[in-house]
Amino acid sequence: MAVDIKSGVADLVTEYDKSIQEQLEIGLKKIMPEAKFIGEEGASDKLTDEGYAFVVDPIDGTTNFVKDFHISAISVALLKGKEAVAGVVYNPYLDEVFYAIKGEGAFCNGKRISVSSQGMSNALVLFGSSPYNKELFPKTLEILSEYFYKALDIRRCGSAALDLCWVACGRAELYFELIVSPWDFAAGKLIVEEAGGVVTTLEGEALSFEGKTSILAKNNVI
Repeated sequence: MAVDIKSGVADLVTEYDKSIQEQLEIGLKKIMPEAKFIGEEGASDKLTDEGYAFVVDPIDGTTNFVKDFHISAISVALLKGKEAVAGVVYNPYLDEVFYAIKGEGAFCNGKRISVSSQGMSNALVLFGSSPYNKELFPKTLEILSEYFYKALDIRRCGSAALDLCWVACGRAELYFELIVSPWDFAAGKLIVEEAGGVVTTLEGEALSFEGKTSILAKNNVI
């Protein structure tokens, strides 16, 4: 497997990231040729206030993929203007397809899913360590420590897209990370919201698809 380093030692890209993104761009352009295409790997179109745009992460969890640690996913969202209207996250290791269309609910392999009704004392808390921005790790640990003593347990999985889907289907109650990119959360955000959950920045503000942001996803009880 050919592996390159992008912005730093933890920011990896493989030949498969590039190949999957190319295949997705070709296939999605056939379905909706007028839509812009915004992908993690290589040049992308710019998001605008009008029209449609696909936002794609060909392998979310590339380090896991390189290490054969079976937590990675393909994430595709369709935005209309700057709002997600459809999202799909595929976990090939479990052959699970999570998807949602705005206003129509969230599903996994055809079965409707919903967030859990558990409170913090019974919550599984998922988190990302923002490995491309290691200077933020002390703050991550500070927040995590607060959750650790209140929650059932904590987990670091390595795929924001799947973390969001696991909140959406009730396998976990909360996920947070200090910095994520739009392709990390575009599909998963909609899936959580359509499953009855809430997704904001850590400060409780609306997420923007125009750049990096913090993220907090949770059920509607916590």
